[in-house]
Amino acid sequence: MVCQKCGLPEELCVCESIAKETHKIRVRTVEKRFRKKMTLVEGLDSETIDVKDLLKKLKSKLACGGTWKENMIELQGDHRARVKKMLIQEGFSEGSIEIR
Repeated sequence: MVCQKCGLPEELCVCESIAKETHKIRVRTVEKRFRKKMTLVEGLDSETIDVKDLLKKLKSKLACGGTWKENMIELQGDHRARVKKMLIQEGFSEGSIEIR
């Protein structure tokens, strides 16, 4: 099969790696009920990046629960620094990740 965007075979497709470099990602925490922390990862485009796979990897490595809701990843707990390191390992550029 051939990628619709770049015209290369799907095995050689570079669309996702190019998209990872152009995203502006914000990682922040919010306090939910009962003073529980929630880490939010915003700025990901579900059309160009496999968000479900990224979410699965983050939940597994961080040993926490999480979901994809309203165009952001929600992870249980305060994992801002570790999420940034993991996003860099996944191919996102360090300059495009902002921690609040």
